[in-house]
Amino acid sequence: MSIAPPDPTATLLISCPDQKGLVAKIAGFVYSNGGNIIHADQHTDRLAGLFLMRIEWQLEGFNLPRELIAPAFSSIAQPLQAEWRLRFSDDKPRIAVWVSRQDHCLFDLVWRQRAGEFAAEIPLIISNHPHLGTIAEQFGIDYHHIPITAETKLQQEAQQLEILQQYNIDLVILAKYMQVLSSSFLSQFPQVINIHHSFLPAFAGANPYQRAYERGVKIIGATAHYVTQDLDEGPIIEQDVVRVSHRDQVADLIRKGKDLERMVLARAVRLHLQNRVLVYGNRTVVFE
Repeated sequence: MSIAPPDPTATLLISCPDQKGLVAKIAGFVYSNGGNIIHADQHTDRLAGLFLMRIEWQLEGFNLPRELIAPAFSSIAQPLQAEWRLRFSDDKPRIAVWVSRQDHCLFDLVWRQRAGEFAAEIPLIISNHPHLGTIAEQFGIDYHHIPITAETKLQQEAQQLEILQQYNIDLVILAKYMQVLSSSFLSQFPQVINIHHSFLPAFAGANPYQRAYERGVKIIGATAHYVTQDLDEGPIIEQDVVRVSHRDQVADLIRKGKDLERMVLARAVRLHLQNRVLVYGNRTVVFE
């Protein structure tokens, strides 16, 4: 017995200067057009003077066709000085997973997508090494091996951008892709999520498990964040930790860390795909 897909919904993520009557104005837009709100949440950052909101409603019975929702809401958003984006739940973003040699996050993402946990497609894997091509072949995903050196970095990134355009990619996930993206690349394709193997801001950069072991930490962590031009300093989506002890060697930290990396990255990707993450400045509000 197959399970029918859920009825499609529309989601607005909104940030604007805090002022009176915002909830009423935004919810009123949905109500006045016959919409049934199924989720609404808001947060006020008093220090920043910002109001942030996520509102989701059923499209069935909504009076406006999809193509008219954004133009209609813009007339409300403009006088509020709001930044906003609109998404529909039955739109399936196209994801490119980038990897180097490690396969644990790649396997986890593909398994979850195939199991229907992610409302997305994964048509493309890009790697700076050839080693994981057999995994792509196993799942019927196109694999592009693009080696990177300091001398060829900009040239190869241009090729990567062409491939992303060719496959109509909406989101890149760095699933243990052990390369730093240039500012030029990110200015042309900013929708990138990375998994870092430490509880940022601790142990940013390379070899965090070795440095954590040398420091004698009692917990290690993993962090999923949006990628910016500042290494490992982008807006954080999700984090988690696990306890370690003096008996654990570096190999034990790596083993425990890999389990965390899979879970944290999966949660971050799910939150992003469900339009639950609102970025402002270098921070995020995550509406769960």
